[in-house]
Amino acid sequence: MSIPLEEVNALALDDFVERFADIAEASPWVARAAGKQRPFSNRAGAIAAFIEVLRGATLEAQMAVICAHPDLAGRAALAGDLGAESAKEQAGAGLDRLTPDEFSRFTALNSQYRAAFGMPFIYAVKGADKHRILAAFEVRLTNSPETELATALAQVERIMGWRIEARIAD
Repeated sequence: MSIPLEEVNALALDDFVERFADIAEASPWVARAAGKQRPFSNRAGAIAAFIEVLRGATLEAQMAVICAHPDLAGRAALAGDLGAESAKEQAGAGLDRLTPDEFSRFTALNSQYRAAFGMPFIYAVKGADKHRILAAFEVRLTNSPETELATALAQVERIMGWRIEARIAD
C-alpha cells in the first residue's frame, strides 16, 4: 500500500525506518540514513537517497546488503523464510513453481555463484521469468569479481527502486 510523499516526509525518523526498513534487504541502516535526507521532493528523490546511501557505504556494508538477499529459489524460499517483498518478487517470476529439474539447476547455479564470488546471485526479478534468470546466471558466472560486484549492486539498486515505487505514491 503506497502512501503520499507528504506523509513520508512527515514521518518521525524511527517511523520512517520502521516503514522502509526492508527496502534494502534486512538492512534498516540504509533506511535510517536515507530518511535523514528528507524531505524528498518526489518519489525519484527518495529512490536517489537510498541509492546514494548504498553507493556511499563501505565495501563491507555493501557486501552485507548483498549477502542479506536470499538465494533465488533457494532453501529460504522452500522453508517459507523469505521476507514478504522477496517472496512476492520471486513468486512473480515463477520461482515458486519450478519443476524438480529446474530447482536442481537453480541450486547448482546458486552454489557455483557463491563459490565464485562469495555472495548470493542478485537479480532484480520483476518482469523476468525463470529462463531469463537462468541465462543471466550463465553469463554472469563468467564475469570478474569486480564486474560482478558492480552488477550485484546495480541489481540491488533496481530492487530498492521498485520497492520504493510500490510504497510511495507519486
